[in-house]
Amino acid sequence: MKILIVDDSALMRRHLSLLFEKDGGFEVRLARNGEEAVKENLEFEPDVITLDINMPEMDGLTALSQIMLTRRVPVVMVSSLTEKGAMATFEALALGAIDYVAKPDGTISGTIQRVEKEILRKVKIAARANVREKKHHENILSGEGERRKVLQHRIVHANESGKIVIIGVSTGGPSTLDRILPEIPVNFPAPIVIAQHMPPFFTGPFAKRLDSICNLTVTEVTKPMELQDGNIYIGKGGTDIIFGDRSGRSFVMPKPESAEFHWHPSVELLGRTALDHYKAEKIVGVMLTGMGNDGAVSFSEIKKKGGKTIAESEETAVVFGMPKELIAHKGASITLPSYKVGAQIKRWIL
Repeated sequence: MKILIVDDSALMRRHLSLLFEKDGGFEVRLARNGEEAVKENLEFEPDVITLDINMPEMDGLTALSQIMLTRRVPVVMVSSLTEKGAMATFEALALGAIDYVAKPDGTISGTIQRVEKEILRKVKIAARANVREKKHHENILSGEGERRKVLQHRIVHANESGKIVIIGVSTGGPSTLDRILPEIPVNFPAPIVIAQHMPPFFTGPFAKRLDSICNLTVTEVTKPMELQDGNIYIGKGGTDIIFGDRSGRSFVMPKPESAEFHWHPSVELLGRTALDHYKAEKIVGVMLTGMGNDGAVSFSEIKKKGGKTIAESEETAVVFGMPKELIAHKGASITLPSYKVGAQIKRWIL
């Protein structure tokens, strides 16, 4: 496998190069800035690229946009663990990056030691990802002005309908949700609750980004919150997200990560607690792109008990792992490409 490492730090390039050479199976080439990255992408033709965001001459976002136009290739962003870094990362994911690795604070050598397993895992997953050019959707930012117009007419209701939409998603999720959620209309008569595998610092900026492009209010679940129709709730990274009842009202809340589950926020636990607090026929479960099998069992149980479920098809899934597992468990009511998911949710709920 050929990998191109792009970073303006010579020390970081060396540590990453040694990491991949030690693992074996990688042919490594290095680039110091975005300009070199664009050139090497065409000449070296790597199978995957790791790309720093902050670089001189040409930054990572500019380089990424040119890479996506000239020769599409799986890209894993290397991002600083700050709000500014997180927002830049979501821009990169919207441009076509597959995934990201957050640089924790500390020395470069310490940083690599703490995240080297994550880097290797994400690079290997990215190398197998679907990077075919996305069609069937327009620029997600085109509707932002319309959202500003309708905000003043938004009316929020308690979850009196008893309907709920739950979404499970992992690798490739931010860009996929960017395409689906803006299609949901204002005053949607159900809450939408999302378990997106993501570290703690990133879910807050992610919720803010989604809120800026969606008709509905998007909130990170940092405390028990009463569920309101016409709202989207994002599980906080570093926790699991569950449903509960208080005085006859439905709530969503974070809880400490459970060792029973491998991925967090856990999609499987989200599905289980949805069944505990909602009638199955009132639940719509949506399984989007991601590696692994998180949520396959509980979402299949939702379908078995009379609920409706969607599995994203291989056509558009960046990583066809979680949807594939749901299909294999015979737990998908319907299999759809991502650009048809929003319309199907509306048909079942409206």
